[in-house]
Amino acid sequence: MEHIKIFTKLISTELHLQEHAVENTLKLLDEGCTIPFISRYRKERTGGLDEVQITAISNRLAQLQEIAKRKDTVVKTITEQGKMTPELEKRIDDCWESTVLEDIYLPYKPKRRTRAQVAREQGLEPLAQLLLMQREQDPKRAAQRFVRDGLSVADCLKGAQDIIAEQVSEDERCRNLVRSAFRREAFIESKVVKAKKDSDEAQKYSDYFEWEEPLKRCSSHRLLAMRRGESEGILRVSITIDDDEAIERLQRNYVRGNGPCQRLVAEAVEDGYKRLLLPSIETEFMTLSKQKADEEAIRVFAENLRQLLLGAPLGQKRVMGIDPGFRTGCKVVCLDEQGNLLHHEAIFPHPPINHRMQATMHLQDMVKKFQTEAIAIGNGTASRETKEFVEDALKEVALAKPTPTIFVVSEDGASVYSASKVARDEFPDEDVTVRGAVSIGRRLMDPLAELVKIDPKSIGVGQYQHDVDQTQLKNSLDQTVESCVNLVGVNLNTASQHLLTYVSGLGPVLAQNIVDYRKENGAFTSRAQLKKVPRLGPAAYQQCAGFLRIPDAKNPLDNSAVHPESYHVVEQMAKDQHCSVSDLISDASKRSQIDIKRYVTEEVGLPTLTDIMKELEKPGRDPREQIEEFEFDSSVQTIDDLHEGMELPGIVTNITNFGAFVDIGVHQDGLVHVSQLADKYVSDPTQVVRLHQHVRVRVIGVDLRRQRISLSMKGMK
Repeated sequence: MEHIKIFTKLISTELHLQEHAVENTLKLLDEGCTIPFISRYRKERTGGLDEVQITAISNRLAQLQEIAKRKDTVVKTITEQGKMTPELEKRIDDCWESTVLEDIYLPYKPKRRTRAQVAREQGLEPLAQLLLMQREQDPKRAAQRFVRDGLSVADCLKGAQDIIAEQVSEDERCRNLVRSAFRREAFIESKVVKAKKDSDEAQKYSDYFEWEEPLKRCSSHRLLAMRRGESEGILRVSITIDDDEAIERLQRNYVRGNGPCQRLVAEAVEDGYKRLLLPSIETEFMTLSKQKADEEAIRVFAENLRQLLLGAPLGQKRVMGIDPGFRTGCKVVCLDEQGNLLHHEAIFPHPPINHRMQATMHLQDMVKKFQTEAIAIGNGTASRETKEFVEDALKEVALAKPTPTIFVVSEDGASVYSASKVARDEFPDEDVTVRGAVSIGRRLMDPLAELVKIDPKSIGVGQYQHDVDQTQLKNSLDQTVESCVNLVGVNLNTASQHLLTYVSGLGPVLAQNIVDYRKENGAFTSRAQLKKVPRLGPAAYQQCAGFLRIPDAKNPLDNSAVHPESYHVVEQMAKDQHCSVSDLISDASKRSQIDIKRYVTEEVGLPTLTDIMKELEKPGRDPREQIEEFEFDSSVQTIDDLHEGMELPGIVTNITNFGAFVDIGVHQDGLVHVSQLADKYVSDPTQVVRLHQHVRVRVIGVDLRRQRISLSMKGMK
């Protein structure tokens, strides 16, 4: 890989990582290894770098490669102009900051016909240089020599000033001087467009009608809110500094003394600042601040998504999924242990139709007939009323098995899934309401396996996700999904094509080939069989094998995170203990006698051996937590039932930079502001709460007009 030594040095310095670890990681990425594979199976080469560090290296590598491409364009353009010098070429070669590179390139960058270019074409460059030297006592007399047809003395002087103004705006020192002022003292201002002030759509931006704060203190959610208001034509947003002070500093660089020439140069500097330099640097800082806000919003979104994907699974149980509703009724589906659809129908237990007795009988019949073990109810409209109806219905029926446990499940994105191609392929003969209820039921069984089918942006756990850089957002969310899927591992014989797509080294084509092979040849009995899947070559096998599980395989290691490349190590351990691999897994006393240092080789080091021993202790263990039941306070049904001081149970539904939203069962989530999350200072809400966590909150404010609920977790246990 070109530039690898330079990239290694730059990245190791920026990220405070050892050079050899960065260099080996860059080589592994170049070889096509995935981040999950590198972090789990190549610890010896990376010095034990985790996924976060490897992702940071990968992201920075992509940025540096973009800069390298840009440098090629810059060198080519300047060379074609015949203006390249050895000194300039070295500056470009040594530069790895995009802002500095663009400053170097700016004077040579092809641009639209500017006022300065017109003046140069009129032969006024020498006059501009004369003015800059500031030796002429009478600039008008100097300008006489440049008067031509259609050009007066005043025109000549104005043209020369235009050239000076552009020179000031393209001068690196001047640009850095103004940048420094922006970094130190810039304010971001937001004002309402007067014509829109009283409109209904403007009211959600009322906090920003007259807003001003230091740019460096502006949080990502405030900046994104202002930018959204601006894009909707409701707000005008600007970044400002003290113009007079900036102009004075620039003039000190250009103006020497006091006289007619100096006054003309001072005017040109001021014009260059106001007309060219200030808009350019303001745009630059607006872009930079937006990038920072995007990165922060994407980080929060990705962390929320991770928590959602790693939500506790119920496991393989016979589940009833209910998509609740009033007017349209409740859509009910019955699923088997693998999530296959056995039956569906609509019941109407609520007004306005209110066939409650009939609905009760139908629900009881379905629970008995399909031996339902758990019931998943969507958390949308009529959720709470439906849960109460189901509880009443189950009290009135005698069941051979224990009464099914009831869970309320997030239905964010279920409607998106139900209308998607994935859902149509799975259930071509069912309508969207049935598909949505199936999704709710399957989410209870395995949130990860079901949620990977939905565009992460539609899952409802983001912060201004439609306002941030969409490419960056997609990359981050895809990486998060891939990380979660590979952390948990995937059952090779039951995983959908969509879930397999995210397994390290696979992708849509190989995932489909695995599903097709499974249909034609039956269940996989060993990981080695993967080599028979069309187009799944040695490289893909190496990347994916350790993350795919076969629960009933002949070789118990095929249901573990031990990679096939390390099977020989475990087999040697078992041989040395005079037992089988199965005995080694089931007998802790035999494992305790193993000295892993004896098995260290050039290829297999202590990090890998330590991981193998952990895996033998609990092979194929699911890292996710156990699922918990939850009950809302029965005395609270609507926002009108709330009053200050009330303490209630709730479920965290979304986490943002400014706090956490909590569902307390009144059809309107309340906000626990970051300042109310704990008895101590909290800088990052994700360090205090997690998505779908069961919490206790205190009501500290209710705004009925705006339907806003303020909550606190201070002093709560």
